Amino acid sequence: MVSSSHEALHRIFQQDPGLFARAARHLGVAFPPPVSTVELSTDLTETQPLERRVDTLLQMNTEDGSFLLAVESQGRPAPDKSASWAYYLSYVYAKYRIPPVLLVVCADRGTAEWAARQVDIGPRQWCSLSLRPLVLGPDDVPVIDSPDDAARDIPLTVLSAALHRRDPGADAILNALAKALKGLSADDENTATTFIELTEQGLGATQAAELWRHLMAVDLSFFQSQTAQQLRAEGRAKDLLLLLGHRGVEVSEEDRERIVGCGDPDVLGLWFSKALTATSTAEVFASDGESGADAG
Repeated sequence: MVSSSHEALHRIFQQDPGLFARAARHLGVAFPPPVSTVELSTDLTETQPLERRVDTLLQMNTEDGSFLLAVESQGRPAPDKSASWAYYLSYVYAKYRIPPVLLVVCADRGTAEWAARQVDIGPRQWCSLSLRPLVLGPDDVPVIDSPDDAARDIPLTVLSAALHRRDPGADAILNALAKALKGLSADDENTATTFIELTEQGLGATQAAELWRHLMAVDLSFFQSQTAQQLRAEGRAKDLLLLLGHRGVEVSEEDRERIVGCGDPDVLGLWFSKALTATSTAEVFASDGESGADAG
C-alpha cells in the first residue's frame, strides 16, 4: 500500500512545479523555471498485462525549451527499481519525444545515497544506457527554520519538513511553517489547507507529526476549512484524553471512541473545560450541547 508520506513527497511538485528548479539548485544543477506546465498521465502501461506507473509526471515548458519531469518518491532501496526507472524514462521519451529527467525524493539518507548511484546498463564491453537520477534527500534540502524564509517559499519549506521529519531540526521547521501559513490572507485559505494536508502526510508516523497536529489545532484556529477543522478536532480530542488520564478519570473504550470520533472542536472544547473538574466521563458528557440521555 502506498503511504501518505510517499504521496506527499511527489505531490508537492504537482502543487508547485516551479519547486523543482528551486530545489535542484541545492544539487548544483540549474534548471530554468517553468513558464507553464502540463500534468501528464502517470500510466506507463503497454498492451501487455504488466502495469507500470510513475508517481508524478509533468511536462515543464521553459524559455529554453521543454522537458519531462518524472518524480518518484522512494522509501527504501529496491533492487529492481533501477530497471523500472530506466523503463519509465525510455517509455516517456519514446511516447512524447521530449527529453526526460528523473527526480527521486527520499526522506531516508541511506535510501538517498542508494538512489543517487549511476547505473550502467549493458555488458561490460559496452554500456548501452546510463541511468543518472537527480536525488533530493535530507542532506540536499536545507533546514528552513526562519518564518521569513518559510513565507518566501512555503512549498520548499513543506518539502524541508518532510525530508527532515526525523531530524532534531524538524520542530523548528514546523514552527516556522505554521507562522508562515498563519500570515496568509483569508483568500489563501484553500492554498494553506493544501499545504497543511501535504505537510501532515509528508511527516508520516513520526513525533514531528504530533507536533504539527498540535500547531494546527492552536496556531491556525482561524481557518474554517474542513481539513483545518479536522486537525483542530484531532488535537483537542488528544488533549482531552491526556487530561482525563492525568486526572485519573476512567475512560472506557466506548468513551474513547466517542471522544476520538467527535469532529466538532467546539464540543470537544466544552468537554475539555468540564474535564478540568469532572470525576467521571458522565459528568464530561452531560448537557450543554450533549443531552443527558445521549451521555449514557
